[in-house]
Amino acid sequence: MAIWYPNRLLLTILVSFLLRVASNDEGFDVRQHLSTATSYGAAKNVNLGVHGSTGIPNGCSAIHLNLVSRHGTRSPTKKRIKELDQLAVRLDDLLREAKLEADKGKLSLQKIPAWLSGWQSPWKGRKKGGELVIKGEEELHDIGIRTREMFPELFSDEYHPDIYPIRATQVPRASASAVAFGIALFSGKGSLGPGMHRAFSVISESRASDIWLRFHDTCETYKEFRKSQEPAVEKLKEPILDEIAVALVKRFQLNFTRQDIATLWFLCKQEASLLDIIDQACGLFTASEVSLLEWTDDLEVFLLKGYGKSINYHMGVPLLDDVTQSMEQAILAKEENHKPGTYEKARLRFAHAETVIPFTCLLGLFLEGSEFEKMQRDEPLPLPPKPPQDRNWKGSIIAPFSGNNMLVLYHCPGNDSSGTISSGGYKSKYFVRVLHNESPVTMSGCGNTDFCPFELFKEKIVNPHLKHDFNSICSAKLESPKPQSFVRKLLKFFLNPFSLQSESNPSTLTDK
Repeated sequence: MAIWYPNRLLLTILVSFLLRVASNDEGFDVRQHLSTATSYGAAKNVNLGVHGSTGIPNGCSAIHLNLVSRHGTRSPTKKRIKELDQLAVRLDDLLREAKLEADKGKLSLQKIPAWLSGWQSPWKGRKKGGELVIKGEEELHDIGIRTREMFPELFSDEYHPDIYPIRATQVPRASASAVAFGIALFSGKGSLGPGMHRAFSVISESRASDIWLRFHDTCETYKEFRKSQEPAVEKLKEPILDEIAVALVKRFQLNFTRQDIATLWFLCKQEASLLDIIDQACGLFTASEVSLLEWTDDLEVFLLKGYGKSINYHMGVPLLDDVTQSMEQAILAKEENHKPGTYEKARLRFAHAETVIPFTCLLGLFLEGSEFEKMQRDEPLPLPPKPPQDRNWKGSIIAPFSGNNMLVLYHCPGNDSSGTISSGGYKSKYFVRVLHNESPVTMSGCGNTDFCPFELFKEKIVNPHLKHDFNSICSAKLESPKPQSFVRKLLKFFLNPFSLQSESNPSTLTDK
C-alpha cells in the first residue's frame, strides 16, 4: 500500500493535468489567433478593450463618415503558392524518412497524422494568386449593408461621386473590395437587375504616386528602413520556431526544421482563414504554440508597420490630413446650411494592412498607460509582451482581412445658449467617434473616451503629426541601426529562455 498510494496519487495528478490542458485547448479557437491573416468574421466580435462606452448624446446626428478599410480575405500570393507546393515535396521526404526508420524498429508511425500522407496544396497548379476570394467579397458586402443600417441619415441622398467618393489602390483585391462594399451600400438605389443596383465609380491613384493609400510603396525612407530590418526581425523569431520544431519532432517523430515550422504555420493560417480547416496544419500545434507563433507575427507587424518605429506611421500623415480636411469641409457645409445633395457625406477608402496599421497608430489606438505621450514624442515603445501575458497589440484585431477604421463626425446642437456641449474642458458642437471593425474604441488622446470634441481631436491627435511633412520624411536619409545592432538592442527582451514546457502549463495558457 505504501508504494501503490503514491503511484495512484501521481496518476491522479497526471490525469488532472491532461484534462486541464485539453480543456484549455478545446476553448481555444485558432481562427481568432492568426495575426493579420485572421478573417473578419473571427475578429469582429473580439473585445476591443472599450469599457463603459459614453454613447451618443441625445440630439446628436452623424453628418460625415470617413472609412479606411483593408481589402477582404484573399488567396495566397504567387510566391506563397510555390512555397506550399515545395512543402508537399518536403512532407513526402519526411514521411519517407520516417518509414525507413520504422522499418528498422526505431519509431512508430502511429503518431504521424494521417492527413500528411499524400498531402497536396489546395492551390496546387495555380499560376496566379492574391485575388479577393468569395469570402472576402462577402465580408465587404456585409460591412456595406451594416454601414448603411448604422447611418441611414448619411446614405439617404442619391448617389453622386462627389457626395460618396470611393477610392482604392491599383491592386485588384483593393478595388474589388470597394466594389463589393459599394454594391451593398447603394443597392436599391438604381435600376440594374433584381437588386435595383446602380453603377458607381472607384478611383485609383497610380502606384508610383499614391501617397494617401500606398505611402508604404512611395516612401523611399521607409522602404530603405524595412529592407534593412527585415533580416533582424526574422532573427527574433528563430528561438520560438526552434523550440516548437523540437516539440513537434518529439510529438510526431518527424524531423521538422525551423523552416518547416514557419511554412506549416503559414499553411495553418491559410487553411483556417480561407477554408475553415483547423484540424490539419493547425492541429499540429498546441494552443500555447499557436499563441507564441501569433506573437512572433505580431512582433513583426509592430516593428515594421506599427509603433516600433515612427517612420512606420509618420509616412501616413497625408491620409490623416485628408481625413481631417474632409471633416472640416463637412463642418463648413453644416455651418453654412448647404442643401442636401450639394456636399460630401462619406469618403470611402480601400487599401491594405500597410495602410490600416499606420493609420491606426496615427490615431493612437490600442495603447496602454503613458504610451500615447511617448509615441507623440517619437520615443520607442516597449515590444508587445510575450504570452501568456495579455497585450493590446494584436494583428488579428488591428488589421484582420477587411479590418477597418470609421471616423464618424457628429453634430450635437447642445442645450446651452451657445448651442454647444461641454466635454473635457471643451465646448463643441462637433464630435468625432472612431469605430474599429465597426465597434467604438477609446482614444488615448481624448482622455480614453470614444466620443471626442473635434477641437480636442485636432489638438491632441492630429496636429502633433502634421508637423511631419511626407516629402521631408520620405526623401530624408534615415539614420537607422544596422541589422545586427538592432538585434542586440532587442536581445534583452529575449534573455529569458523560451521554454514550451512552461508555456504548455495549463496555469499559463491564454484563451483569448
